[in-house]
Amino acid sequence: MSSKLSTFICQNCGSETSQYFGKCLNCNSWNSIVEEIKVKRSINQSLQYRKKSIPFNEISSKKISRFTSGFKEFDRVLGGGVVPGSVVLLGGEPGIGKSTIVLQSAGKISLNEKVLYITAEESLEQVKIRWERLHQKSIDLKVFAETNLSLIIEEIKSVNPSFAIIDSIQAIHASQMASAPGSVSQVRACSSELQNFAKENNIALLIIGHVTKDGTLAGPKTLEHLVDVVINFEGDKISSHRLLRGIKNRFGSTYEIGIFEMLEDGLREINNPSSIFTNKENISGVTTTITNEGTRPFAVDIQALVNKTFYSNPRRTTTGINTNRLHQILAVIEKHVGIKLSEYDCYVATGGGFEINDPTSDLSVAISILSSLKNIPPLASSSFIGELGLSGQVRKSNNLLPKIEEAARLGIKNIVVPKLDADLENKFKNLINIKEISSIKEAFDYSLLPKKH
Repeated sequence: MSSKLSTFICQNCGSETSQYFGKCLNCNSWNSIVEEIKVKRSINQSLQYRKKSIPFNEISSKKISRFTSGFKEFDRVLGGGVVPGSVVLLGGEPGIGKSTIVLQSAGKISLNEKVLYITAEESLEQVKIRWERLHQKSIDLKVFAETNLSLIIEEIKSVNPSFAIIDSIQAIHASQMASAPGSVSQVRACSSELQNFAKENNIALLIIGHVTKDGTLAGPKTLEHLVDVVINFEGDKISSHRLLRGIKNRFGSTYEIGIFEMLEDGLREINNPSSIFTNKENISGVTTTITNEGTRPFAVDIQALVNKTFYSNPRRTTTGINTNRLHQILAVIEKHVGIKLSEYDCYVATGGGFEINDPTSDLSVAISILSSLKNIPPLASSSFIGELGLSGQVRKSNNLLPKIEEAARLGIKNIVVPKLDADLENKFKNLINIKEISSIKEAFDYSLLPKKH
């Protein structure tokens, strides 16, 4: 026997209660709670689907087969390509280019695989206009305009594609639910049913999701737990550059990035990102660091401007660097280099506004600040890598090998790094001049006071 159970769900935050309240107790929003009726299975009914546990040595391991998305940068973020039966969630701000990259990718995939593009926000005519603007060649891509979940699943069954796209999950509704499309209940129910269908039929499914005003994916948090891969499409409407950033990936490494440029006829992938985040001019206040995003190293310029303050509290402003990290670096400079910075405003920015989370960029930030303060260009054709400790030492890093290789590939002549193992130093002896340092003071003397060496 089955019984019906009523729960009350907040459409703003997704919290559940057993009774109705005018105000959500979790997020304090008013009139956002909606009743949802669930069917509860009896114990006997649940036992019919009971499975038995098995030891690991009886589990057969299968090699993951993939097919290309049509973009090497997209494949990199996915972990090497699209996995059949996987569910990918792609989020991004309105107008950033989510539908553009997905339509371009669908056109390339359809040259070799059967693809179904389901548009729930645009008409077929609107999709055709974008298709023509992107100059796509495929004629086998099938497009279906529908918002009803049952009809969408029936169409997927009929076409039986290798790859299906939902654009977007917030516009789809399940007819058996009373709540409006885009509500927490609808998003959760539609996503769950689509995910189960994709897994059962071994269909790769890409779902486009909206984001909230604070940049997080809209809908319940269970949506991110439900899917296999979560990707953010980032950028701003002024710059032409776009970043695909992997947040979750069950089939590859997380925090991989793919870099694209938005052009009039669609997105173009950038294979050498170091070229867009660096400037080879040797001027005061600008240094180059090699950072890692996922498994990928590339060069980024760090720019600093230090100026006499006119306020009792000096300004500390950053773009692409954590502000708290800047405060820490300034304190280390004051303590261990002996330069008073409390009388100066300090502005730090990365090339192109690229967000750096790698702590080995600390040394580059510190040298940029000192270079701007002294108005002395740093050592020419150099890169700086190292995490600063609070005692002024430059800490060892475990991922220096790919960074030094990237610096050598770019033609950088000098690289300032923490102490290396002997075998690693010998490997690059004839490719790049490696200067090993142990403290911020030693790095300062070498980089900005060349007369001492």
